[in-house]
Amino acid sequence: MALEALERDEDLSNPLDRVERIAEAYDWAFSRTDAREVTMEVSGGWSDMSISLNWRDEFEILHVAVSLEMKVPQARRDEVTKLLARINEQLLVGHFDLWHLDGSLLFRNSLLLAGNAEANDAQCEALIRFAVDTCERYFPAVQFVVWAGQPAEQALEAAMIDTWGEA
Repeated sequence: MALEALERDEDLSNPLDRVERIAEAYDWAFSRTDAREVTMEVSGGWSDMSISLNWRDEFEILHVAVSLEMKVPQARRDEVTKLLARINEQLLVGHFDLWHLDGSLLFRNSLLLAGNAEANDAQCEALIRFAVDTCERYFPAVQFVVWAGQPAEQALEAAMIDTWGEA
């Protein structure tokens, strides 16, 4: 379904109302935990992802956090931290985080709407899509470091090989 078809004359000043409509259009499982948060589950090619979108009135920011279905073992956290630093320097927007307490891996990004600007469907969808696509792109590099024991540099090079055609 084209998102243009979703545009209506509704009051969608809270961008989470738009996020809910986008999730419905793509048949993503979601729930509105409160007026400031929508959570959803999206299946990726490498891993399922839990996505949390939060609206922060005081900052006029729509924040997205994607949690990957993986915990980085303590023994691999230093190397994963090196990998994430290399990945983050390549990203135009957003960044990956590794939570030191439990080894959770997250991607975070925000849409700034200062001055009472209102988000449109395309902006909300782009925020979600970019987060999912970025996680999908770099997940193999993390796997190479965590499960194959590769150093960050080699893992990133191996994961960034683009394939052509189909087998």
